[in-house]
Amino acid sequence: MPVKKTVKSPKTAVKKNIPKKKAGADAKTATKTSGSEKKYYYYFGGGKADGAAHMKDLLGGKGANLAEMTNAGIPVPPGFTITTEVCTLFYENSMEIPKAIDKELEKYVAMLEKETGTKFGDPANPLLVSVRSGAKFSMPGMMDTVLNLGLNEETVKGIADKTKNLWFALDNYRRFIAMFGNVVLGLDKDKFEEVITKLKKNRRIKQDSSLQVNDLKEIIKKFKAIIKRKTGENFPDDPYIQLRMSRDAVFRSWNNPRAITYRRLNNIPANLGTAVNVQVMVFGNMGNDSGTGVGFTRNPATGEKEFYGEFLTNAQGEDVVAGIRTPQPIKELAHDMPDIYKQLRDITNRLERHYRDVQDFEFTIQQGKLYMLQTRNGKRTVQAAIKIAVDMVKEKLITKEEAIMRIEPHNIDQLLHPRIDPAAKYDVIARGLAASPGAASGKVYFTAEDVIKYGSKKDTILVREETNPDDIEGMNVAKGILTARGGMTSHAAVVARGMGKCCVSGAEAIRVNPAKKQFQVGRLIIKEGEVITLNGSTGEIILGEVPTIDPEFSPEFAELMTWADEIRWLKVRANADIPRDAEQAIKFGAQGIGLCRTEHMFFAEDRIPIVQQMILAETPEERQAALDKLLPFQRKDFKGLFDVMHDKPVTIRTLDPPLHEFLPRKEEVEAKIKALDPKSEDYEERLEKLNRTIKRIDELSELNPMLGHRGCRLGIIYPEITEMQVRAIIMAACEVAREKKKVYPEIMIPLVGHVNEFKNQKELVLRVANEIINKQKVKDLNFMVGTMIEIPRAAITADEIAAEAEFFSFGTNDMTQMSMGFSRDDAGKFLGPYVEKGILPKDPFVTIDQSGVGELVRIGIEKGRSVRENLKVGVCGEHGGDPDSIDFFHRAGLDYVSCSPFRVPIACLAAAQATIRHGRPESNQAKKTKTKK
Repeated sequence: MPVKKTVKSPKTAVKKNIPKKKAGADAKTATKTSGSEKKYYYYFGGGKADGAAHMKDLLGGKGANLAEMTNAGIPVPPGFTITTEVCTLFYENSMEIPKAIDKELEKYVAMLEKETGTKFGDPANPLLVSVRSGAKFSMPGMMDTVLNLGLNEETVKGIADKTKNLWFALDNYRRFIAMFGNVVLGLDKDKFEEVITKLKKNRRIKQDSSLQVNDLKEIIKKFKAIIKRKTGENFPDDPYIQLRMSRDAVFRSWNNPRAITYRRLNNIPANLGTAVNVQVMVFGNMGNDSGTGVGFTRNPATGEKEFYGEFLTNAQGEDVVAGIRTPQPIKELAHDMPDIYKQLRDITNRLERHYRDVQDFEFTIQQGKLYMLQTRNGKRTVQAAIKIAVDMVKEKLITKEEAIMRIEPHNIDQLLHPRIDPAAKYDVIARGLAASPGAASGKVYFTAEDVIKYGSKKDTILVREETNPDDIEGMNVAKGILTARGGMTSHAAVVARGMGKCCVSGAEAIRVNPAKKQFQVGRLIIKEGEVITLNGSTGEIILGEVPTIDPEFSPEFAELMTWADEIRWLKVRANADIPRDAEQAIKFGAQGIGLCRTEHMFFAEDRIPIVQQMILAETPEERQAALDKLLPFQRKDFKGLFDVMHDKPVTIRTLDPPLHEFLPRKEEVEAKIKALDPKSEDYEERLEKLNRTIKRIDELSELNPMLGHRGCRLGIIYPEITEMQVRAIIMAACEVAREKKKVYPEIMIPLVGHVNEFKNQKELVLRVANEIINKQKVKDLNFMVGTMIEIPRAAITADEIAAEAEFFSFGTNDMTQMSMGFSRDDAGKFLGPYVEKGILPKDPFVTIDQSGVGELVRIGIEKGRSVRENLKVGVCGEHGGDPDSIDFFHRAGLDYVSCSPFRVPIACLAAAQATIRHGRPESNQAKKTKTKK
């Protein structure tokens, strides 16, 4: 048969994320490795297969499972898998398959011909195949598929004669041309669909199945004309050209935009590549005794143990998912084809028991015979995942450890916060960073004061260029927080996570104008009082109100977390500053407070004037008078935390931020001066006070406040501040102790870089604490004095510091900032591109930089424990709630992690998984048994 001039396989695929794994052969010859033939094709058929389920790295998930099902005697159409190593070679070899490997293709097609008794390209008895992708990890719908391959003007007649159904043959041919045009040639699929839609409209019919033979011939003719017009080439008739072009298109689809995005969102490595599966076609569109469907062995939304799925009679697989016809529930197959239904149930039950997990399967029924086209572990909601895992333990299919390992810790977030209703439709106007999970709708306001003013009557969203500590009350009232600047560890992000508030930060597409009380996205202007919705789990900013679903906990969730607590080595504490947060942390399973930030207590409406009075004081006496006023507040704060935590440790950090953060902005003070009425009686007095405030703001101003006068430096220069805080802590602890309750305060000195800084503050702490304990005659009040290790020098000299400090808590937010030279408030501008370009594997403020910052942590632990064997070591930065970082902290030998209350369950699960992966750190076993807390 003469071959017409055909379309050439395009070579314009994106070359980023090219698989770099070792292919085991030279890209040009790829024939031998270590003197033996390298295998690039794996056959399955005739009841046996070359591959097996454990070969997913090489065969991809689909190919490995097709081989496994074949070996298990399950009816699977025969085929072969081209390995992921060929994908690697394809990219290394300028988007071409090495010739030696390409030549082998015909050998494996011949094997299919022999098994089926058909011939590729034979007009009388043609072999038709499908070409599908198949990566190691399931990426549903992300890569490409071609069906009905092998059809041309001659073979379509052979299929018609063989089936005695010309309509069936032509229907498959038009499907193949459209799919080939879209997947292989890159043409818009809508161009083909428009032809069918127009013809159905002219014929006044609704279903494709109502098309007549002449209609299909006309469609095929027009489809080919589209390809000729758009590419300048004829549609290829040679089946081998069709097959090679389709194979290459599937390899190219590894790097299509949706596949790249899916890998990034699901942390799938870009270097794995995809396999290609070539499989004999079976047809579900050969009449009412044929059909196709997809299903799950359990409900993927709820986890209930029920057969779940859909099917269509007289249809091909894409019809089920394309929405062209409304599928029927799979249970109705029991009525339509009872024998097939029983066989399908038997097979899928076998598959679930074999893989010991819920299976997502595809099947086709061809003229009364069932074929399984795919099985894989099914995607499911986190609610379903937990129920399925717990149920399978009770069914003795898996162990408790396996159940724990099957839940992605990050996904637990979905259970702890309100979330967008999956059925809702909405308009996303911009995106930022998913800084704190959950969803919230409300009217936008641009100052904390306005949020406080209106928040008692309506739901509000605080919108800021970036938040600062002054905004704390407004953040507490708001349902959600949106900022144009800032990263994942910015003030807004950290505080929102601690409060359990929804937050989207670093939304640089929005322009915030507080003066006009509006923000702008492109030409869209959102004014004060208008409603938006934030999705803190995705970073989406949505116009209008969107319905949400409240969080709820199932009995299975509680049981799973109990198992995690039994297994994990790392203790999990919470970062909490007020009793309400501490109570929430206890509900989620926290074993103490790992960080109480005392500065957050200072911003309450009844305290900030006293704090400012203390800062503006011109003499030590004035400063002490203000501190004396603050003392009762602080004492009450700490008493509340101790009461809630009962016998659990509470780590309280002395004042950390620079003093200027407690003063109003200079612009605000200047505006107040302008607004003064010179005729008022107290004009001079108020002017003098405001001028004094501006003078103090100028005195405290710093070019780089993060490295300025803060942390222990404040306590050294103003020892009366530390003294007041220690007095409040110990007095509160004594009060609790007198109530016959156990209390374990841990006083933590921040930003220590030199042992002498710590010695200075420790001496003050011990002097004040012992004075109060002796005066109040409280016995057996155990307290500890330790430090945050956040300055790189502190980690390097940890042996010197550990000689004085009783515990370390790594402040990995600041340590990352100082080690990598990244401002955590500004780095959001470039960290995204850094991750996308592969410069950094992940945002280092989200997941700890193990080889850099992590090495400082290791050094600090090793040096510290070389001096103090039982040194308690924890982490209280945002990394304490990140599963990947928790895995590192477990291996590094920490005693505990501390995170926001709403991340405690995530940390508990991640800690259990780390123990299962790596076992218990042997070096700390003896220490753990000796240490009570």
